[in-house]
Amino acid sequence: MTKSSQREEERETGIRYVNLYEADDKVYTRRITGFYQRLRRYTGIPLIAGYLLMPWLVIDGRPAMLFDLPERRFHVLWLSFGPQDGMFLAWLLIIAAFLLFTVTVLVGRVWCGFTCPQTVWTQMYIWAENLCEGDRNKRIKLDRQPWGPQKLVRKGAKHGIWLSIALITAVTFVGYFVPIRELLVGLATVEVHPAAAFWVLFFTAATYVNAGFMREQVCKYMCPYARFQSVMYDQDTLTVFYNYIRGEPRGPRKLTDDRAELGLGDCIDCSWCVQVCPVDIDIRDGLQAECIDCGLCVDACNAVMDKMHYPRGLISFTTEDAIEKGHTRVFRPRFLAYGAVLLVMFSVFTYALSERLPVGLDVLRDRGMRMYRISGKDVQNVYTLKIHNKDRETHTYDVSVSGEYDFELGGYRPLPVEEGEIVTAPVRVIVPRDELDKVKTSVTLRVEARDNPAIHTEHTTTFIGPTPRER
Repeated sequence: MTKSSQREEERETGIRYVNLYEADDKVYTRRITGFYQRLRRYTGIPLIAGYLLMPWLVIDGRPAMLFDLPERRFHVLWLSFGPQDGMFLAWLLIIAAFLLFTVTVLVGRVWCGFTCPQTVWTQMYIWAENLCEGDRNKRIKLDRQPWGPQKLVRKGAKHGIWLSIALITAVTFVGYFVPIRELLVGLATVEVHPAAAFWVLFFTAATYVNAGFMREQVCKYMCPYARFQSVMYDQDTLTVFYNYIRGEPRGPRKLTDDRAELGLGDCIDCSWCVQVCPVDIDIRDGLQAECIDCGLCVDACNAVMDKMHYPRGLISFTTEDAIEKGHTRVFRPRFLAYGAVLLVMFSVFTYALSERLPVGLDVLRDRGMRMYRISGKDVQNVYTLKIHNKDRETHTYDVSVSGEYDFELGGYRPLPVEEGEIVTAPVRVIVPRDELDKVKTSVTLRVEARDNPAIHTEHTTTFIGPTPRER
């Protein structure tokens, strides 16, 4: 059974057949121009440019974005994060998820159709196909031809461009984890670290196979977003729809034919909407999980409508309610709820990030048998300070102590702490024995940069003394 006859039977019976053991036919997409094709290009180019250029930018003598795994340091523009800042990463991922939910409720899978790396890189690979092998019909004809010099040259040029794009992509990606200038010098002199070389080869192969051969299989079978998107959709979600009220019954006709006399709708059943679809579905069959809302079928259908002198919009970005009832609700409870949660989380995240201290302090009590020590006329508690310099400069930190009594600090010697370094320092907090009239009291340890008092933090802990009988 051919694909066209299978689709015809599925339309008539309403039953969709999926053969899990049959290899999918190769998808030959037709090249089309139009508003959404240009929009995909204009959104894709800045993303690619940002991806390629970011590892080359330098801020304060280091890459603007570098995930230094051996040092467990993550540098993002003017900020540096360590393992202790994992909360920010968790919050950022949660905010990204809610942003995706909010956008999906409002405008469907526009992320997939316009900005997803799978889509953007597939676009580049299809561009290379069109450049080397020609448009859809020429590619089909070329694949059916026996191997010869012309086919070898065209196929070789295409795969050469594919491998070049994959190599640039892989080197750039690894450049987010290894300074890219050092990486390129190492690759050029064959002195690169084996781990870096492995990941360059791995991501080159992954990009080449993924964008060159798998393509729509990722969107159909591997992407989890396609599986749960229907939970977020409602009748007012803006997505690509075929106006079946206007288009049915479909059928071919001449330009001069009167569709009303023939009893036909506006759809001439030319299948252009299928031929341009990167995931090889028929939008006329209704909303499908594989659809990525790229809008190429909209451009194709509008071009056909222009040729037939019919109104545009047979396939368009619209809503189910707009087709059936003629109106759409934008501000509905689900969208408002997602938006409110997103606004609150983003505000809290921004506030926490702005209030993030450039120095961290952890205070651990001595693990000895006794909780306190008596030395002559004094009572001492021993603590271990862990001073974490989160700033991008080296600082020498002074430590002071305060509390209800006249506490003193002993045993601390200021040392320079480099960027990202964690220094462990044991200290003694001392108070005269005759002043202490409580078993437990609060004590505050303050850490302050000697060269910049604005860089400081403090930690309040418990000071434990002898009971009245032990005094």
